Amino acid sequence: MKAYLFLTVAIVSEIIGTSMLKASDGFTKLYPSIGTVVCFVLAFYSLSLSLQHIPLGVAYAIWSGVGTALTAVIGIVIWKETASLTTAVGIVLIIAGVIVLNLKGAGAH
Repeated sequence: MKAYLFLTVAIVSEIIGTSMLKASDGFTKLYPSIGTVVCFVLAFYSLSLSLQHIPLGVAYAIWSGVGTALTAVIGIVIWKETASLTTAVGIVLIIAGVIVLNLKGAGAH
């Protein structure tokens, strides 16, 4: 499905853009700042294309949920942010919520 490819591009772009946002140090570093803007433009453009075929609630749940979960993991792995049981439970709940909303959306077609 082409729509899910666009959604995947939106998620990956948003994750990279968020990492670049952290690296930009408050937009004081040029290349990470440019990377942030480019990635977020690509993320929103790709998300808009996916919305032509995926219901808004399903697409947004997947985009924001997967993006949030993966960004939390990247924060832990790359940026050495602290992890806890609460973090792990939160990530699992986000993923569970995305799955439930996706099942609901899949049944609505």
